[in-house]
Amino acid sequence: MIERVYRQAKSASSLSKIVVATEHAGIYDHVTGFGGYACMTSENHPSGTDRCFEALTKEKESFDYVINIQGDEPFIEPSQIDLLASYLDGNTQLATLIKKIDTYEQLNSNSEVKVTFNSRNEALYFSRAVIPFVQKVDPGKWLDHFEFYKHVGMYAYRTDILKEITKLKISPLEKVESLEQLRWMENGYIIKVAKTDVETMCVDTPEELEIAKEILGARR
Repeated sequence: MIERVYRQAKSASSLSKIVVATEHAGIYDHVTGFGGYACMTSENHPSGTDRCFEALTKEKESFDYVINIQGDEPFIEPSQIDLLASYLDGNTQLATLIKKIDTYEQLNSNSEVKVTFNSRNEALYFSRAVIPFVQKVDPGKWLDHFEFYKHVGMYAYRTDILKEITKLKISPLEKVESLEQLRWMENGYIIKVAKTDVETMCVDTPEELEIAKEILGARR
């Protein structure tokens, strides 16, 4: 899976360097074994954001932005990476992807993080709950009355902002929702959102791995 994500990222035209940041020697050996570049990091990072920052500090080159691509997203597309990168104009502090929700299963799932945003494509709030609430409409018809969006977990950080947010303390909203991006927003940082039409799938369980294998098998 790591190799597939790595090669998908490698096909993106916007990235100057691909680094697998890991605390696991087996992953490091696997990546270097297929010719990829890996960086060993601490075992004690509370999030991927902190791991990204450590990897950045070990680089001799300077970079304007870092994009955090999850290693458990085998269906991430190079076009999605390039889309997110297109928002990185020097002024953007942080950016992430969102996708329109098409099913009530996604809408009502607590594992699917929902997001609202303003007219400037800046996130207003992220939640595991359904947001916003459609008043005076049966919940079974909400998708007919409003466009809901879910969060696709790929982040871009301006490097100076990445350094700052890793020093922030856990915030009240982050604690109750278990979403680190709320810590950034509670401290006044702005997260740009880019809309993608491509469906992705995070693989966290053996059952999800089997589903992913079936999907890949059908594409061949």
